[in-house]
Amino acid sequence: MSDRPPYIAFEGAEGCGKSTQAARLAAAIDAVLTRETGGTDIGARLRSLLHDTSIDNLHPRAEALIAAADRAQHIAEVVVPALDAGRPVVSDRSVYSSLAYQGYGRELDVEEIRHLNEWGTGGVWPSVVVFLDTPDDVIAERMSRRDLDRFEAAGDEFHARVLAGFRTMAAADPGRWITVQAVGSVERVADDIRRALDETGAL
Repeated sequence: MSDRPPYIAFEGAEGCGKSTQAARLAAAIDAVLTRETGGTDIGARLRSLLHDTSIDNLHPRAEALIAAADRAQHIAEVVVPALDAGRPVVSDRSVYSSLAYQGYGRELDVEEIRHLNEWGTGGVWPSVVVFLDTPDDVIAERMSRRDLDRFEAAGDEFHARVLAGFRTMAAADPGRWITVQAVGSVERVADDIRRALDETGAL
């Protein structure tokens, strides 16, 4: 992966602004913009299962497998072809969301989730992760304005574990993770992201 363009993933809690910031960065650096889950036609079908609020009995292991299946298709169909063609990739979420949501959030074994996705991705992981760390009160205010999907409606304790998982992973791998405080205007956060990426030589 060292001779390829960057594969940049945006991660964070629900409502942190990562979709907006991913789109802005992709436009600025002429990257392929994509997302997980649902970044392919097959993935869109899998995503509909994962986010369907009418489903209340999906086992956490089944959830992890569905997410990994989406990711395997996404890496093979979107990410690797773009990188091989010399295009940077910016993704709204990535494999690290499975570690955070199914691992820390659903309290499955994080290393088992890691091994499952290592196989599913063929070892293709983001080269850079932009973690938008956002205060709880900001998240709560943003989420109050949404019709919540299955993950968003999972409860405060679940989301606290997810956020703690992201923070743990960011602290453990500072060479890959860039933490940006997602407060203030969209423009200010975008400037902070670009500055951090430039300072680390990620672009």
